[in-house]
Amino acid sequence: MTSTEHPLPYSSQEFIEKATEIVQSGQQQGIILRIMGAVAFRIHTPSLADLHKRLNRLNSTGTDFTDLDLMTYGKHNQKLESFFSSLGYPADENAKYQIHMWAQRHFYHDASQKFKIDVFFDKLVMSHTIDFKNRLEKDSPTIPLAELLLEKMQIVQINEKDVKDAIILILGHEIADDDNEHINGKYVASLLASDWGLYYTTLTNLNKVKSLSMKYDQLSETEKGIIMSRIDNLIKQIDEQPKGSKWKLRARLGTKRKWYTDVEERFGPE
Repeated sequence: MTSTEHPLPYSSQEFIEKATEIVQSGQQQGIILRIMGAVAFRIHTPSLADLHKRLNRLNSTGTDFTDLDLMTYGKHNQKLESFFSSLGYPADENAKYQIHMWAQRHFYHDASQKFKIDVFFDKLVMSHTIDFKNRLEKDSPTIPLAELLLEKMQIVQINEKDVKDAIILILGHEIADDDNEHINGKYVASLLASDWGLYYTTLTNLNKVKSLSMKYDQLSETEKGIIMSRIDNLIKQIDEQPKGSKWKLRARLGTKRKWYTDVEERFGPE
């Protein structure tokens, strides 16, 4: 291969298969890894491929992914470099020298340079913090659907692709009180009841998703009705969840005090 040539990216299906193989290989070695980001959304909504196309969330070339985002527990930190290396995914040597960052997040890449792998430990820290303690075992090969939705809803400067991903996820899954192919509304409500900032951003974005979905001509009236109903159901559950005195005190200050962290988009999952 000459210096001007670049390897062709994997097809979306090949990418998903490789991502799933990584999770399964980790499981065999006692390492819990779960897929986040756009790949996880695609894995959970295979029956909605037509909707992905209608909302322009599928690349016409069939090569939608270049980055894989994974969540794991910090206790696996010391095992990861040898694990990924054995699978043909060497560590980013430059990132390893940034000791503080390497303690919180690892970077690997496909040996053929077709895609990159980011591995997060314990928490997703972006506009808000989502803690995955005791949650990664609830689903496989991805993070649970509740966190998958919150991964998008916690973004203060949410963009259209994130809204579309949320629309597809909500259309594909009912709101319930468990993680069995459902968006666990009970768990989402409990998290938001202890964090006013996350509550405010999530509610703001859920209403944006509802509002924008009504404007998409690509969605049928039936689909719009399902989205509206499920979001209203989730918001009702969130609002009815009892809030503590600390939450109520922070709510009084509202947006007069900054309620989120500034995070560059490149540091978060796709």
